[in-house]
Formats: sequence, C-alpha cells, structure tokens
Amino acid sequence: MSDDVPTPKVLLLPGWQDAGPAHWLSRWQATHGYRRLAQHDWQRPLRGDWLMQLEEAVLPTGAAASSGLTLVADGLGSLLVAAWAAHSRHSHRVQAALLVTPLDAEREALRPLLASWAPICRQPLPFASILVGRRDDACCSFERAQAFAHAWGSEFIDGGQRGQINAESGQSDWPQGQAFLQLLEDRAQALAREESDKSRARSTACEAPH
Repeated sequence: MSDDVPTPKVLLLPGWQDAGPAHWLSRWQATHGYRRLAQHDWQRPLRGDWLMQLEEAVLPTGAAASSGLTLVADGLGSLLVAAWAAHSRHSHRVQAALLVTPLDAEREALRPLLASWAPICRQPLPFASILVGRRDDACCSFERAQAFAHAWGSEFIDGGQRGQINAESGQSDWPQGQAFLQLLEDRAQALAREESDKSRARSTACEAPH
C-alpha cells in the first residue's frame, strides 16, 4: 500500500434501539476493535441529534485523524449516513459505507415514531457504498431497499431471506458482511491509490522544465 494512502478505519453505526451484545455489530466491535458511535437516545431518535453525533465522530481530533474512514451502518444508521452525507462539509473524510437492511422511516407504521426522519434523504452518496437488502425484511421492503440503493448510488446486494440480519435470524457474526466490508475497502483503497498516482503525475508534469 502506498504511504500516502490512509489506512482504513471503521466506524459502526447501530440503528434504532441500538444493537445488543449478540448483534453482529457488537460482535464485530468485540472481535475487530472497531469504533462504535454512541447516541444520546436510542428509543426516541431525533435525526438532528444523531447527525451531530456523527459529525463530531468524523471530525479529526488530530492531524487527519479520520481520513479514510469506512462507515458500517445498520437499519436507521443507513438513513443517518444518507442524511449526514447530504449536509456535512466533511464527507470527504469518508471513503466508503456498508449499508445493511435500511429502515424505511416513511412506512405508515413508523412515521409517528420516527417523524424527524421523513422525508428520507435521497441524494447520491459522495463515496463508494454497498447496500444489503433482504427479501422479507419487515422494516423495509425489498423494492424500497433497491430504490434507496439506486438513489444513493450504492451497489445493491440481494441478502436473501430470513428477515433482518441479527442474532434472532442466526447471524450474530455475519461473516458474509465482513467479506462485503473487505470488498468495499479494497475498492476504496484502489481508488485512493489511483487518485494519488494521478495527483503525483500532475505534480511531476508541472515541475518538469519547459
């Protein structure tokens, strides 16, 4: 890996009501040491509050501390990524996002509980992303998940059936998700190297004697 390409870092974004100790997000945190975003209120999530928490987590605490960041979002966390990317001036600090079973906050049953999350932001994401949808997810139809992926410019992956991806569906570790994450990071790193090589070539061309 080139010295001027930042080492990938992962920030986990749990969804509504957080992720319990048996959830794949928690297992990934324990196994791989990924950083996890904490929210003030998991039961009554306010989009503005959640956005501020993510913004603070992405902002650097040292010299380019959060460059090359990869976001891994579950459920409502996917909507958080879309809303944040549409409004933040620091989205360039993120290199990629893995969006897993997004929650459809515009469903009639969820609107009263998640009023601040509608309408859902649908601007294209300014970084590489993969969205995993399930065919029988009670919180987001397969067609809606595909529509979100199209709006956000994400590669859509058919996650099959068995409901949401969690401990209840027997996927506490979700190794397939790790494979998706590795694929996403490899792509982002290759793109970063390509951009670095182009920048170096332009710089060399400018410095060459005429």
